[in-house]
Amino acid sequence: MIGTFFRHGATAALAVCALALAALIAFGFAPFHPLDVAIGALLFYGGEYVMHRFAFHAPPAPIAFVRRLQHRLHYDHHVEPGRLDLLFLPLWFLVPNLAVAAALVALVLGPAATASTMLGVAAAILHYEWTHYVAHTPIRPLTPLGRWVKQYHLRHHYISEKLWFGVSNPSLDVVFGTFRRSADARRSATVRNLHPDR
Repeated sequence: MIGTFFRHGATAALAVCALALAALIAFGFAPFHPLDVAIGALLFYGGEYVMHRFAFHAPPAPIAFVRRLQHRLHYDHHVEPGRLDLLFLPLWFLVPNLAVAAALVALVLGPAATASTMLGVAAAILHYEWTHYVAHTPIRPLTPLGRWVKQYHLRHHYISEKLWFGVSNPSLDVVFGTFRRSADARRSATVRNLHPDR
């Protein structure tokens, strides 16, 4: 279970990155600011919703190469939700995004805040990847909240791709009106095949 989680996508590299940041802080090479860790996590959770809703579900691009990226990043995951090789963020997507995020954090919050903030980002991404992994595998979460979050994400794949964009939590779905009780949602004909007419 844990071994499988770290064999796919960028999860192992992300864990190493988080451990390296924690070591930098622990050995005094970078300052530790708990508020910056929280800011980093919140930045990712906001980005999770925005990227999922507006980038991963965007209409197919006119350029064939970009369409192939869209299929690998998300479209094919809807076609085959149980395929682990389509479940996790790939390294070629994650590394440039983390580099840009770190540069922006250093620019906006200052270099001293970068390690703590990026530790928050890395921890939040690992939480997202674990939650996503549990949702799409036979693992049964131990808590009622964990079981609810699993069912919550699966609604996005089996009821409507137009709702429930938060994978790790529903907060921004509530804020932006993409949350519904499953009984109140219409079943979508395109939940498995995004943008079939393009």
